[in-house]
Amino acid sequence: MDLFTHSMQQRMKNEAPLAARMRPRTLDEAAKEQRSPGRRRSSGRASSCAGRSRPTGTGKMTLAMVIANLTKSHFETLSAVLAGKAELREVLEVATERRKLYGERTILFVKDVLQTLN
Repeated sequence: MDLFTHSMQQRMKNEAPLAARMRPRTLDEAAKEQRSPGRRRSSGRASSCAGRSRPTGTGKMTLAMVIANLTKSHFETLSAVLAGKAELREVLEVATERRKLYGERTILFVKDVLQTLN
């Protein structure tokens, strides 16, 4: 990473929306947030509805970002609704190059329909 890339990443972190800046970055922070009073809890019935793993707003992306941070992996997201084969191929090509050049893994998080529409 060069100085310009580092500087741009720092600016993006500072200019990110408040929700993104407040998102847990470690497993400890994520666990504390799940246990905090007032945190919306999902019922077992809601989490299994329509074959989905968990309902919207329960921290799936945050957990994936924490895992990426812990494993020092690059984190990418795609929308299952809006992204096509071309976008997926591009992400995979860039991830392959990143792995070859820098040895950095990539975690790809594919958002489902409900997350995209909400």
